[in-house]
Amino acid sequence: MNRAGLVVLGLLSVADLFGPLLTDGDHPPMEIAIGGSVVGLVSLVLLAFVWQGKRWALAPLITLRLASALLAVPAFFASDVPAAAVAAAGVGVAATVFGVVAVLLPSRELVGAR
Repeated sequence: MNRAGLVVLGLLSVADLFGPLLTDGDHPPMEIAIGGSVVGLVSLVLLAFVWQGKRWALAPLITLRLASALLAVPAFFASDVPAAAVAAAGVGVAATVFGVVAVLLPSRELVGAR
């Protein structure tokens, strides 16, 4: 497990917490922003467990982060979404994919480095 991926997923989780403060109520709708905030909070709790070595929390963490990325997908298809929101959604989805792949890759530790 690569901790750099966990850091990326943690930053995305923190960003989700601020969703209700950054929305205008329409882009994204407040319900989606609040849902994303709940997903971010639960993700941070799971992330703390994974960071401590609790492997059981990894699958739910990845699932929640992918669900959070899916909440952003409608921004690509709705016609009235501002370009900045579409760009932010794209960055979020790309960072999520990077974080999940990085977490799933084995870490590269030096032999005898411990």
